[in-house]
Amino acid sequence: MTQQTGILRRAMRGLFTTVVTLGVAGVAGFAVVAGSGFLAGRAAGVEAPEAAELTPVSVAEVIYQDSYDVVRSFTGQVEAAEEVTVSFELSGRVTELSAREGEDVLSGQVIARLDTDLLEAEARRLEASRAAISDQLIFAESRVVRASQLRERGFSSQEALDQAVSTRDELRNRIAEVAAALDTVQINIEKSVVTAPFDGRVGSQHAETADTLTAGQPVITLIRTSAPEVRVGLPLGIELAPGTDVTLSLGDQTMLARLKQFRPDLDPVTRTRTALFSITGDAAPVFGQTVTLDLPTSLSQRGAWVPVDALREGSGSQWTVFVVGDDDVLRAASVEVIHAEGTRAFVRGSLQAGDRYVTSGAHRVVPGQQVRPLAQEG
Repeated sequence: MTQQTGILRRAMRGLFTTVVTLGVAGVAGFAVVAGSGFLAGRAAGVEAPEAAELTPVSVAEVIYQDSYDVVRSFTGQVEAAEEVTVSFELSGRVTELSAREGEDVLSGQVIARLDTDLLEAEARRLEASRAAISDQLIFAESRVVRASQLRERGFSSQEALDQAVSTRDELRNRIAEVAAALDTVQINIEKSVVTAPFDGRVGSQHAETADTLTAGQPVITLIRTSAPEVRVGLPLGIELAPGTDVTLSLGDQTMLARLKQFRPDLDPVTRTRTALFSITGDAAPVFGQTVTLDLPTSLSQRGAWVPVDALREGSGSQWTVFVVGDDDVLRAASVEVIHAEGTRAFVRGSLQAGDRYVTSGAHRVVPGQQVRPLAQEG
């Protein structure tokens, strides 16, 4: 009896718990439905927000070309058209040095002299010897005449006539020998004076007055200051015709120059051809200064020019350009930069000719974004 009563009590408690739980769930469900209806009613009464405005972007059309022009810069050096080291062909002591470093000289102007006292003494000796032999020759010629007359009359032998003729001829030859020696002395006297071979300016001075020099020892270095030249090493791919006018840059200055010729050999170090330009303008650069030659060059390579602002850094050596589709949604196109200059770059890659691409502000948009293209640029 007691056991049946416990079972009944537990059954009643379970039934009570179930009824209470269902009641609470019903009240909660009613509250949720009522709240949702209330919120829906309030939301219906609020005005819907406006859709976000599409980002405006400037676009341009991709135009491919088979080559592109670049300006290549080459370094050159200003040189004198002529630069010679003046020296004597003879040994001797310097008695006069009339040109100093930095001084201008004219063609034919005396630069230096050697002591010629010994040469002049030798010239006087030879002249005296020639005069003595000339006197002997007069007597010898008269003996030939007398010997010839006596031979015709039979009072002299042929041997005597031949001896007179031989003596006369020997004296004539001795006079010719002395004359040649005098010419040699005179040439040496002339070679004891060094003159300027052209108008120019003294660069280096290697000797002083009273120095004793050997043959070929430098006296001064003379530089032609007119018509300066520029020497530039150019690669084999650069072709210029003689007479081509170019512009050279020297710091903030520019100079006009004209190609004279190419040397026929390659520089063994730089493997370039040496081009020689003559400066045609009024510029007077200092010899040894460095100048820059800018040459426009066309390179064969298919690609397209895009603004640098259109590029977005990608992975590795790749860059990204955003292309606007027909639905105005952006997609990313990978490109490789071949050449960059100033505010533009020459690229190749997955861009197609005729594609519209974002020209600036690539950092403000992302792939998949819908944009509002502005009027196409350029």
